[in-house]
Amino acid sequence: MEAFFNTAVIVAIGEMGDKTQVLALLLAARYRKPWAIAFGILIATVLSMSVTAWLGSFMSDLFPPHVLRWILVAMFFAVAVWALMPEHHNNDDQPVFKSSASLVLTAFITFLLAEMGDKSQAATFLLAARYHQFGWVMAGSSVGVMCSIAPAILLGKTTAQWLPLKWVRVAAACIFALLGCWLLIFGLSE
Repeated sequence: MEAFFNTAVIVAIGEMGDKTQVLALLLAARYRKPWAIAFGILIATVLSMSVTAWLGSFMSDLFPPHVLRWILVAMFFAVAVWALMPEHHNNDDQPVFKSSASLVLTAFITFLLAEMGDKSQAATFLLAARYHQFGWVMAGSSVGVMCSIAPAILLGKTTAQWLPLKWVRVAAACIFALLGCWLLIFGLSE
């Protein structure tokens, strides 16, 4: 259960102010069908995080714990630096789809593509390598992503006015740096 909770919290924090959260916000503001958008994003999230958690669990078996520790420390610090970089968004007009089914497909495809190589995937990979618990890490990362995406979907474009994305990125970077320091000091205790 520790793997689930820690993964959910870390991934939710890492997603704040991310391009996928902005994508969800834009989809909700444009199409105004939150349930169809949420369903498409949920399917993409479960698929993406399943593959990522499996890879993290698999890769952790390839390295001895002392080597894995240094790899994880370096990756946490890299994700912290990555979190500080602002993301550029493309606001091109998109065709308006009328059916909920086509909107689910649109949300699924765009979110899956936007999530590739994202901070939440890096965190999921790291935590799966750390905990060796595929199911709990996958479930935690999926819950974490949806917890950060759901407010953007439900509030649409009004949320963008309230989110100081610069400070959200700084806070996320600090959390990842602290996790790297914690792992550096305390190691990979089972």
